Amino acid sequence: MSSAPLRQARIDLDAYRANLDLVREWMDPVAVMAIMKADAYGHGLEPIALAAVDAGIRWIGVLTVPAALRLRSIGVGEDVHLFTWQHDPALDFRDAIDSAVDLGVSNTAELQRIIDAVDQRPARVHLGFDSGLHRDGATPSDWPALVSLAIDAQRAGRIEVVAAYTHLAESSDQDDADAVALFDVAVEQADDLGLDVPMEHVAASLAGLERKEFRKDMVRMGANLFGIPGADGVSAADLGLEPVMTLTASVAKTKRVPVDTGVSYDYTYRTASETTLALVPVGYADGVPRLAQGHIEVAIGGRRYPIAGRVAMDQFLVDVGDDDVQTGDTVTLFGTGEHDEMTVLDWGRSLGTIGEEIVCRIGPRVPRFYEGHDIEGRVGEYLRGDRS
Repeated sequence: MSSAPLRQARIDLDAYRANLDLVREWMDPVAVMAIMKADAYGHGLEPIALAAVDAGIRWIGVLTVPAALRLRSIGVGEDVHLFTWQHDPALDFRDAIDSAVDLGVSNTAELQRIIDAVDQRPARVHLGFDSGLHRDGATPSDWPALVSLAIDAQRAGRIEVVAAYTHLAESSDQDDADAVALFDVAVEQADDLGLDVPMEHVAASLAGLERKEFRKDMVRMGANLFGIPGADGVSAADLGLEPVMTLTASVAKTKRVPVDTGVSYDYTYRTASETTLALVPVGYADGVPRLAQGHIEVAIGGRRYPIAGRVAMDQFLVDVGDDDVQTGDTVTLFGTGEHDEMTVLDWGRSLGTIGEEIVCRIGPRVPRFYEGHDIEGRVGEYLRGDRS
């Protein structure tokens, strides 16, 4: 009998580093911003960021100012640019400015709040343009006013305009081409108004991978770095990427039940014969969807078994038939696929979603365990609490 932790997510830092190196090779000579929103896609922000910095990454995107300040507090220095773009309407930008956090700005009111917060050093600003995704960025009609305010503030020494950026909808090749064309017009308008835009970034993981002409000066890479390609029908192995997270648990209990036994809530599953049920202590509170029955199989001892019945808050059951499955055996929910287990991409496709959603849903009561050579460096120091 093996002895597995109750539940855990193993994070392979060597795989993350290999993906970084591969993606930078693809993008060369364009800069790569490593996107780490949502706690680094559920992998753990601080260890992933430190591993990326040790690998030479000098641009990191973390969505919010508090996340960026967390990284500054653990020693990510100002030689690493931390880009944020979703701001609390009540946020006081002073700490961000003093810590040289790059601020994505979408409207004049937001930019004015940043200008008003400047004290001793100018704020680093990226001007966001809405090219059609309609989540963020100034609309074409509002763009000239945003640019004009930025010009005045930069001339007064209050801000430094670092870049202009947008985000593509990735709806179709033509939609993306139209969006980039609209963005190009916006940059030309900025130039006509007297603003020199030093850098442009428009493409995220999928567009950066598939559309070389959209890479501009920098590509924002997220899912690919975690071994989760977004292209339809493409696996990580197809691209040479390595899945970074493996989700495992242990068999908590087993019991023998007769034929036609109803299993879990609503009895949506009944046994076809006398069989053994294995209890796996992971549930929808940990990120396993309640309706995974009929879609997801887990691996025990190199064999796949279907989830039997509804997933509960804290556990689910597996029908293992007459196989010798025992308490303490390791259950692999998803991993690299090397041992015939499902991958996170398989989960996404089986559940009608994307791999990114699966890893981001893995909850905080699932401990993250880090492995790979990087844990001997700054990552290891952080995990041990040695931040001197």
